[in-house]
Amino acid sequence: MDVEQCRETKGSRRRGRSSGKGDCEEKRRNCPAERGLGKMLERTVTAARTLPDFENPPAVETLMGVHFAPIEKWQGPYFGLFWSRIKKDYPRVEIQPPIVTALTPEMALAQFQSRFELPMRCWFFNQDETRLIQVQNNMFLHNWRKVERTGKYLHYDELRPLFESEWEGFRGFLEGEGLGAPVVQLCEVTYVNHIDRGNGWETFGELSEVLPNWSPKTSGNYLPSPEFVGVNASYALKGVEGRLQITAQPAVRQTDAKETIQLTVTARCKPSSSSNEQIYRCLSEARERVVLGFTDFTSPKMHKIWGRKI
Repeated sequence: MDVEQCRETKGSRRRGRSSGKGDCEEKRRNCPAERGLGKMLERTVTAARTLPDFENPPAVETLMGVHFAPIEKWQGPYFGLFWSRIKKDYPRVEIQPPIVTALTPEMALAQFQSRFELPMRCWFFNQDETRLIQVQNNMFLHNWRKVERTGKYLHYDELRPLFESEWEGFRGFLEGEGLGAPVVQLCEVTYVNHIDRGNGWETFGELSEVLPNWSPKTSGNYLPSPEFVGVNASYALKGVEGRLQITAQPAVRQTDAKETIQLTVTARCKPSSSSNEQIYRCLSEARERVVLGFTDFTSPKMHKIWGRKI
């Protein structure tokens, strides 16, 4: 995944619905009873949260998405056709190199070979660039980014409906263009966190105060305290076919030149089918592993600083 904030790393459902249905949906959204129900459901969802939750989480970017078998008929013009469907909500586009992600070497080989057929990935940004859609011929991702340090953190239950709407719109686009239904191989949830120097740690020799499974101890007294530390860990997921990957790297945030530890937690797992029901279930399972993995990987001291509520 690409994260613009650090130097270390680099809308609606399908358009074209009938005006009658759109008018009905608009009336429902503007109905006071509907708005009241929405607020009540929001309070219910918040109250029903059982996973670890924080008042001031360090997350600066989250994404959820799917990886699927390469679409054989996909060619460059389809990026433009898809953008024409979403341009009203995502008016800016960037071209990026493709990424390769796989659970097995066989899946990686298939994706790697497809890169040379169409080595291209597109980012589609919304107006304030807090959200973007990433598309390549075997991947669809939806990102939320904390553009301002004071910006509101959006929880998973607030972002999931947005992803569902955009993903179903993309599926409709593929089918409408005769490209077929995607054969989904992986579902992904990623959280990118910034743990700033001065907020629980000052030197990398104190990293164990942030990440308790890392230790500055050596077998002798020759080495001084480390200047920088990087961590890369992979764990097999329990109960599902997939992996949890955690990386921690020193970084400097471009927006304010603040030194930070960029802690990235990614869960990728395989759904039982390509149906939306199974995809959404798999995403929920991946998100649960990310949250529990993040909490287990970080220290109670940091949980207190972030204001752990559950």
